[in-house]
Amino acid sequence: MASGCGDAEGGSWRLIGPASELSKQRCRLMHSSLGFDSDVCLFYVKGEFFAMDARCAHSGGPLCEGDIEEANGVLQVFCPWHDYDFDLRTGKSGTSLQQQVYEVKLEEGNVYVKHTSPLSLQPFPKDQKNQKSPTT
Repeated sequence: MASGCGDAEGGSWRLIGPASELSKQRCRLMHSSLGFDSDVCLFYVKGEFFAMDARCAHSGGPLCEGDIEEANGVLQVFCPWHDYDFDLRTGKSGTSLQQQVYEVKLEEGNVYVKHTSPLSLQPFPKDQKNQKSPTT
């Protein structure tokens, strides 16, 4: 099953891990090599995976900690800070806000997310993205 309808803007398919393990939690934070503002939430709800930016478009709240509810057939995550809602499939909110969503695919038992940067379930070393080459 694949979900998500966002434009990953020329991203690449990033291997996240085995679906059998990732489906054991409702949400997992995927760290981006680009840093905190590019992190992604991987949701597993009703047998499907969804991916969207991890920080709420309103004030940067942690969407992985939000409640997930279904209303009129629409699965939504609610930001724990100010209760803004976002459709897991489209990223649209009941407000004018929009979350970036990413394509997700299952292939040979593994979950992949289409994103512009490498993603990891573990934080990247802090100096990796800020590392500069020595000057001569």
